[in-house]
Amino acid sequence: MTQIPDIIAKLRVTHDARRTRPLAWRRGQLLRLRAMITENETDILEALHADLGRSGFETQLVETGTVLSEIRHVLAHLKSWMRPQRVATPLTNQPGRSAVMPEPLGVVLILAPWNYPFYLIGMPLIGAISAGNCAVLKPSEISAHTSKLLARLIPAYLDPDAIRVVEGGVETSTELLAQHFDHIFFTGSANVGKVVMTAAASHLTPVTLELGGKSPCIVHDDCDLEIAARRVAWGKFLNAGQTCVAPDYVLVQEKAAARFVEGLKATVTRFFGDDPQASPDYARIINDKHFDRVSKLIGDGQIACGGETDASTRYIAPTVLTGVDPAAPVMNQEIFGPVLPVISYGAIEEAIDFVNRRPKPLALYLFSNSQQIRDQVLGQTSSGGACINEVVTHLAVPGLPFGGVGASGMGACHGRASFDTFSHAKAVLTKSERFDVPLRYPPFSALKSRLIRLVS
Repeated sequence: MTQIPDIIAKLRVTHDARRTRPLAWRRGQLLRLRAMITENETDILEALHADLGRSGFETQLVETGTVLSEIRHVLAHLKSWMRPQRVATPLTNQPGRSAVMPEPLGVVLILAPWNYPFYLIGMPLIGAISAGNCAVLKPSEISAHTSKLLARLIPAYLDPDAIRVVEGGVETSTELLAQHFDHIFFTGSANVGKVVMTAAASHLTPVTLELGGKSPCIVHDDCDLEIAARRVAWGKFLNAGQTCVAPDYVLVQEKAAARFVEGLKATVTRFFGDDPQASPDYARIINDKHFDRVSKLIGDGQIACGGETDASTRYIAPTVLTGVDPAAPVMNQEIFGPVLPVISYGAIEEAIDFVNRRPKPLALYLFSNSQQIRDQVLGQTSSGGACINEVVTHLAVPGLPFGGVGASGMGACHGRASFDTFSHAKAVLTKSERFDVPLRYPPFSALKSRLIRLVS
């Protein structure tokens, strides 16, 4: 930990020398990051399997493939993003021209969680590089295999004078947060987010907080229930439910509730077989602490399917609960595991009210083919993002900013939003010296006052 101030000081030297500003450096680092992934994908998949028991295909889909897609998108647009953007100049500042010039923030800190430990380092890192910053990366010590791999690969591929990996536990994170950074990007729980924000306040450091919460899924009876069940089950049981935007609970219209639950049960069998524990496509809980916490939540409802656990392998079956009391713990904490409560509602207003009585979620999902219901739900609820007849995959649209609102976070990333997050939008006014209108200068007169009102 004694090296942390020295690491940051060296990164500041690099930033102050303006080495990271040229387009060539930014593009070169993104290309090197792409090479790191393509040349070491087998090692990356193995590390993530060791940490989470996740299949290689699932990791390619939600981690390495998504990061590669983001790099491709940024490379295609970076040159235009870096250009000053002209804005209109009012008559009072003529002759002149105005522009917004993006500039790097400086040295930034990226704190990543354990549930998608490669993706949640890679995505903000792309934004930091594209905006021309130096960065300190802190992988989660809980996903130890991935952390170790990142600490080996990143200095071998990326500029070590500009990008550094710091490994360690809570003490290391605390030491990092005591330092002065120009931006902190944190992904994790709301409780730790408060710690990060408090530490950042001592240096007036801006933060991006990607937190989470209980993302609701509303299923109306006018949708295709088979497709809804399939997509909800996929989004919920992906990575054994350890996904910040996983559907945390389902509100299903009462006329469709029984059919929807049956659809979920059939889908689980179709995805993972009669014994999901034997499926190579089903992940495991990250550690014993989270296994114990999630296992206790199974008792908060009637088990429609699943419910089996195995502490020795940290296996929790894909589980669907019905008859859940809205006051139960499973409905009042982020589950972050493969347990899905299903609650029925009558009119759509009941579902909207249910959502609005809880903190603003990171994502909201609605399955309905009624434009009226879609407009009503989107217009009367607030969430970081939303999907209609889909779950989770809005993260894979580079043009959509990803971020929370209220208790689910602040700030945004992905695509242009990441570039903007790690940039300062500097306002620049350039005036001509050919004319210097005396109207604004003393002494003032009634005539000048009338003229100012005319041009203002």
